[in-house]
Amino acid sequence: MKYHHSTKLSSIKSWAVEDRPREKMLQRGRKHLSNAELVAILLGSGSVTESAVSLAQRVLSSTNNNLNELGKRSIEELQNFKGIGPAKAIAISAALELGIRRQATPLIKKPKITQSSDAYDVLVADLMDLPHEEFVVLLLNQANRVIDRIYISVGGVAGTVVDVKKIFRAALANPLVASIILGHNHPSDNLNPSKADIAITKKIKEAGQYLDISVLDHLIIAGNTYTSLADEGLM
Repeated sequence: MKYHHSTKLSSIKSWAVEDRPREKMLQRGRKHLSNAELVAILLGSGSVTESAVSLAQRVLSSTNNNLNELGKRSIEELQNFKGIGPAKAIAISAALELGIRRQATPLIKKPKITQSSDAYDVLVADLMDLPHEEFVVLLLNQANRVIDRIYISVGGVAGTVVDVKKIFRAALANPLVASIILGHNHPSDNLNPSKADIAITKKIKEAGQYLDISVLDHLIIAGNTYTSLADEGLM
């Protein structure tokens, strides 16, 4: 990319047409833009000494150009970069959140769960990139279709308290529920289930047996991947 020297680089409109990411997207399509150019569009402007693309490159270089890592940055952390205020930080955070939500299958379609990756596709939008642990339960009908998701608890970086009674109150409140899938995230990106993860899974599974509600799996979301306790034989 060429940069044209000027005493004021703040506005994208002041650049040569071939250097403007908005025009480049219109002319060539979004797939031809670099990550930095896409982020620059979100920023809209840089500063009197730095273009929006240069600012975007600086932000991305702090994560080794890893968008998953960028998605973990809080609005406050994004504002630590010179040239990014609340509005720009919010724009970046909102765009990355939309990208996460796009990956998830809308529950309106009642997705069918036939393997752990299907459950991951439903859970990832809720649990990816969170700075703390959250515990979510998917409620499935007899055909293994997801009919609802229940948010059970929010914790800290190291864990969250799971109320087994709350899980089964929600499940028993819907007569169509035949089974459930558990899910929580590890902010540390550690895919290994802890002893506490395995213990609470077995406790919930045992309770479900008495209530005729099967516990099919427990997924741990870490970064943009997951571990299935069912796949690992830990149920």
